[in-house]
Amino acid sequence: MAEKKDPRLARAGVSGYNKPKRTPNHPKKSHVVVAKSGDQVKTIRFGQQGASTAGKPKSGESARMKAKRKSFKARHGKNIAKGKMSAAYWANKVKW
Repeated sequence: MAEKKDPRLARAGVSGYNKPKRTPNHPKKSHVVVAKSGDQVKTIRFGQQGASTAGKPKSGESARMKAKRKSFKARHGKNIAKGKMSAAYWANKVKW
């Protein structure tokens, strides 16, 4: 028997739990994810729309981008450590 789809997944437009998706038409936030940890489920919007982040680490990355990445991680370290139910965790994983 097939499980019923959670309406939060369809509303956010994502394919499953813990699968972030870009939201180019959202006025403020650049990504959305329906986070699930145990029985807890939460829709999280994160990331500044149009912000230039360091992105994924690249070989030969400039010193400026390395510093930018390091500053973000230092500034948001406590919130990133909270895990999947925090926006900082997803921003760190997807955008930095």
